[in-house]
Amino acid sequence: MNLDAELARLNATPALPDWVLGTVQKLIDQAQEEEAEALRLSEQITRRDSELHAARIKIQALTLGSAHLRRMRFGARSEAFSAEAGDLFQETLASDIAAAQAELARKQAEAAATSEPQVPRTPRLRAGRQPLPDHLPRIEHRHEPISCTCGQCGTALVKIGEDISEQLDVEPARFFVHRHIRPQYACRACETVSAAPIAPAVIDAGMAATGLLSWVAISKFLDHLPLYRLEQIAARDGVSLSRTTMAEWVGRIGVALQPLVDRLAVMLLKGRVLHADETPVKQLDPGRGKTKRAYLWAYRSNALETGPPIVVFDYQPSRAGAHAQAFLSGWQGHLMVDDYAGYKALFADGLTELGCMAHARRKFFDLNAAEPNAIAQEALRRIGALYAIEAQGRDMDGVARTHLRQDQSAAATPKPCTIGCCERG
Repeated sequence: MNLDAELARLNATPALPDWVLGTVQKLIDQAQEEEAEALRLSEQITRRDSELHAARIKIQALTLGSAHLRRMRFGARSEAFSAEAGDLFQETLASDIAAAQAELARKQAEAAATSEPQVPRTPRLRAGRQPLPDHLPRIEHRHEPISCTCGQCGTALVKIGEDISEQLDVEPARFFVHRHIRPQYACRACETVSAAPIAPAVIDAGMAATGLLSWVAISKFLDHLPLYRLEQIAARDGVSLSRTTMAEWVGRIGVALQPLVDRLAVMLLKGRVLHADETPVKQLDPGRGKTKRAYLWAYRSNALETGPPIVVFDYQPSRAGAHAQAFLSGWQGHLMVDDYAGYKALFADGLTELGCMAHARRKFFDLNAAEPNAIAQEALRRIGALYAIEAQGRDMDGVARTHLRQDQSAAATPKPCTIGCCERG
């Protein structure tokens, strides 16, 4: 009902007294005020709902980020779905259990030796150990009986078989010295001196042989042993190896191996599919007395292509995409990367982008790790089904693997959806 029209109609009616018109006007004014108040409250509720929604999104983002940082700092490295958390002291626990079992066995043996004979117990079956590698050299130790005659009747013993057991042993780093002797011969007729040429070396006139340089490089870069620990290892054998000297060796080794790195890069860029990733590393900043962030760009060949796997590292001071463009300049093919924006310029220049399933899966894993999420769990289940199919085709060639994916991958994931996360299910 239009209140203004009704008021005009009432005003035009002369039969109504003034107090009735005044009462109606008050009611109309009160209704308009209530309508304005309701509108104001509705706008306030809408604004509060928007602020609450934004706060919830912010809390979820902060919770997800906090859970991700905690897992990176304190959690297990594995991203296996619904796996049990590992015990930080698992190795110590296993050592304590083994020691307790050995002590218990010794006590039982002592008790059995001092007590009356009992019915022998069936020995507890133990899990079989892995066979020792065949490529390791064998040092045979033959243990013959003290006497070749029977201890009861004196008859000569006859060999009927052998009992062979193997133990794995290790020889720690053994330092020794190569002494190169180059006799010098003189010709009295022409008064000249002849000697064998000096053998080539990685470091000319250096005291380190090739084996020692290899040991330092492998220990530092593969076993992650700092040079001061190598210094301590050498000191136990009475060998003085200064960490400053070893640091110089490492630098000289890098220069000597640079032609090999260049050749590996050339061979790598002949592939049609490459993997690329970058990781931050700390670099000393002598001018400031602190460290700054640099990046190690890694480029890897595809495991499905023929030939040995190749990995080339490119050390750069920043994460700028120009470094990847410079390394891959002139190369055309398929590049497997994460969603880092630094690679986008390469795809604009003609490279084909391949998305990394592991990086996509990690987002769902982090979401579910922060707070159980039905959509993330469904995504992890479907990705797990794809991973199982990929495991079946691990040893297949490219054609067979393609057929396997086409036959099973499409049928493995679209199962009935029970959580409403998609329309198709």
